[in-house]
Amino acid sequence: MGDWLSEANMTSRADNGGYEPTFLESLEPALPHIAKYRIKVAANAGASDTALLHKAVTEMVRAKGLDLKVAWISGDEVLPAVQKAQREGKCMFENICTGEKLDEWKFEPIYAQAYLGGLGIAAAFASGADIVVCGRVSDASPVIGAAYWWHGWKRDHYLCGGNFTGFKSLEMKGWDDIGYPIAEIASNGQVVITKNKGSGGEVSTQTCSSQLLYEIQGPWYYNSDVTAVLDELWFEQLGTDRVALRGVKADLPPATTKVGLTAKGGYQAEVHWFLCGLDIMDKARMTEAQCRRMLRSYSDKFTKLAFTVNGSAAENASNQNAATVDFRIFVQAPNAEDISPDKFFRPVIDPIMVRVQSYPGATPHLDWRQGFPKPIYEYYVTLLPQSDMQHKVHLWDGQSLDIPPPPQSKTFPAQQPSQPAAAAVTTADFGPTTRGPLGWVVHARSGDKGSNCNVGFWVRHKDEWAWLRSLLSVSMIERLLADEYKGKKVDRFELPNMYAVHFLLHDHLDRGVSCSSSYDFLGKQVAEYLRSKHVDLPTKFLNRGRL
Repeated sequence: MGDWLSEANMTSRADNGGYEPTFLESLEPALPHIAKYRIKVAANAGASDTALLHKAVTEMVRAKGLDLKVAWISGDEVLPAVQKAQREGKCMFENICTGEKLDEWKFEPIYAQAYLGGLGIAAAFASGADIVVCGRVSDASPVIGAAYWWHGWKRDHYLCGGNFTGFKSLEMKGWDDIGYPIAEIASNGQVVITKNKGSGGEVSTQTCSSQLLYEIQGPWYYNSDVTAVLDELWFEQLGTDRVALRGVKADLPPATTKVGLTAKGGYQAEVHWFLCGLDIMDKARMTEAQCRRMLRSYSDKFTKLAFTVNGSAAENASNQNAATVDFRIFVQAPNAEDISPDKFFRPVIDPIMVRVQSYPGATPHLDWRQGFPKPIYEYYVTLLPQSDMQHKVHLWDGQSLDIPPPPQSKTFPAQQPSQPAAAAVTTADFGPTTRGPLGWVVHARSGDKGSNCNVGFWVRHKDEWAWLRSLLSVSMIERLLADEYKGKKVDRFELPNMYAVHFLLHDHLDRGVSCSSSYDFLGKQVAEYLRSKHVDLPTKFLNRGRL
């Protein structure tokens, strides 16, 4: 199974159409083995044209003379259903990240995709399909669909069962060729995570914690088919590269499913200058002042104009690169003409030679392509009743199967619950302390969901847990974020069996990946930023070795 879709390519494909072609590049060399060993395949690479992907896969199978049946799933394209419900006043379609109502959104949706469950995939396999291609099913749906079919689960069973801050420990385990994980799923929903023998990296309680904390939004993990309850979850190391998932509970599926609406958001461009050596911030101020003066005749059409210094120059650096930082000038506007080269690129490049004298050593980046307008897309995340979707399986022989909504569902609160921090403990409870980065002791992982950012922290030892849960309050996270905290809501919940604390930073990512002005458009570096912040660390924890 494979997960090919993200909010980045969902928005780009919404306007440009088509499927994800890298799926075919991966599938083509594997087809003879899939046919020989009767391997089942499910992937959500259909993007905005799953029917076309089905045709391409069918033709590829036929050209190789293989006996493989290919099915596809429809029902994720829901813009007409959203528009109908909006016209009839049935739903306000509140943005689950920002609280905005769809009627208040200043953009015109051009596409909407719902996150489907896995039962269409299961029905396709049960009908004899070997390969099932989908559009926007949820990340977990290919797994749920395959396990549901294989084990003969029923809808009322409700079973559920790389990017690692300890990466330095993987160097001697082959970090240049890290293996893909394998999930072994039992009929009772128990799960063991492992990987191919001989591949690099490791499967451990720590790497599994990293993956899980990155994906969640709170104690409830919603899928169209089931809700997983995570507050008592933990991992058990069974052996080398074998980890069991424990403590997951199940609840009814929600009555709704997530929908992402795409709209044309205008255009953006950027130019980069390099600042080197001394007086970095003064050089940046000088350049910004000059550029703002040059842009004065055009900037009233800009919706965003930002000047940022990215990185820091090492003191008494041993090489010039270490003493150099990036000065970025970023712009967005409704129309390409508003930031055409003569209205943005030329004005912010001209200070090097024309009319004004630039800072000492002034050097712009010579990749000028970024300075020309490129389209951006706004992304709006809301909920749609599952009963409003037309979830359907299309078989290879022209037949189709309807997948009805769940016969039982549950209405959950609009926002996930937030927990206060544990009662404060004094530093004396843990002995002497050393001031240093949080990441010397604490792992973390973060990611994006629309404009929200989630970040989870965890420690390795039980005696570190009392310190972590007391330290990491909402107010402490706000303090550690420093200038990055913009006053938005922060939710907190604990996973005590994992020694973990999770935070949801509402509307933290500047409208999401498709139109963000941030370097960290995926939110994945938020965790690394927070791990770099200095706190008082119990010295006895450091004596165990720094992460």
